[in-house]
Amino acid sequence: MPVDFVSNQEVIVQARRNLSQNVWDYLTGGAESETTMCRNRFGLDSLGFRPRVLVDVSHIDASTTFLGHKLRIPVMLAPIGSLQIITPEGAVAVAKAAHEFGTLNFVSSVTQPSLEETAAASPRAKIFQLYVQGDMYWVEALLTRAKNAGYQALCLTVDTAYYGRRERQMMDRWLPPSRRMTGYEHRAALTWEMMDAIKEMAGLPFVLKGVATAEDAALAVQHGVSAVYVSNHGGRQLDHGRGTIEMLPEIVAAVAGKAEIVLDGGITRGSDVLKALALGAKAVAIGKLQGWGLGAAGQEGLVRVLELLESEIVTSMGLLGVSRIDQLKPEHLCKTQPIGPTHEMSAFPHIPGGRLT
Repeated sequence: MPVDFVSNQEVIVQARRNLSQNVWDYLTGGAESETTMCRNRFGLDSLGFRPRVLVDVSHIDASTTFLGHKLRIPVMLAPIGSLQIITPEGAVAVAKAAHEFGTLNFVSSVTQPSLEETAAASPRAKIFQLYVQGDMYWVEALLTRAKNAGYQALCLTVDTAYYGRRERQMMDRWLPPSRRMTGYEHRAALTWEMMDAIKEMAGLPFVLKGVATAEDAALAVQHGVSAVYVSNHGGRQLDHGRGTIEMLPEIVAAVAGKAEIVLDGGITRGSDVLKALALGAKAVAIGKLQGWGLGAAGQEGLVRVLELLESEIVTSMGLLGVSRIDQLKPEHLCKTQPIGPTHEMSAFPHIPGGRLT
């Protein structure tokens, strides 16, 4: 399989060639009208850059840290369920790619292979992402396994009390393996008090995923989380929500530096990464783009996705007039008018027909 892709749009085209319709719709679609998913892209496209000139950008450092772990670029690999239907190695391919490139990956509790096999696939630190599928005894047993396997942090996802109405999947009459799991009644019953108990049980740096408002961000900080993960599940859960980049400023203000912030939702370009960092995120995570890389060429495809993002990030930093990530500020951005239609692939105008379905 060639991995000489020169743009991530070539990655997407190859992934579409390789993946079945069912898997493609699972990976690429959103909930109901897909308004939330489109707003993720619309929000990013509604921000323009304000570059500064005559700045020494002869050396650019695009690295950062997250929870004390070094990242080659401020891009991590979001948790994705059922990775085994995208590439045969499943989560192992992601773990190996993260190690090869130099970033962190979140390992979903509803992907294959086992959390132990995935942890053993590379020596690099990993974050375990938990979907609550049972009572607190069930949670404790799973967290004991995760800690024994060496995971360095716990991520609790809290925006899946109900499974979103993902109509592309529904019209296919098909569900991914992760959808066939049980225990939704336990996720629907989660409270802040239960989150506290899970956090204490884990005894690890704690990431709360699915925060979408300043109010919940403030509560998360009060409850002592290590990181607030701004996410609308890629537009796959609640339809007619806001784009995550639109949520970000109020959440940054509410967190007030008391926790690190990571964001996902529509991130497909290096310029998207810089916009999120300029507004206060410490790093971003990629979901769909990660899956497209795996679908195109497995581990090698995902590494190439990250390399292309790095090239875009470095180029954009130099042209913006910044040489380090911590130099990015809100002043580097302004509101602007998006050009053309907005959808999950609209950052790639040279895709044949404009969109792959």
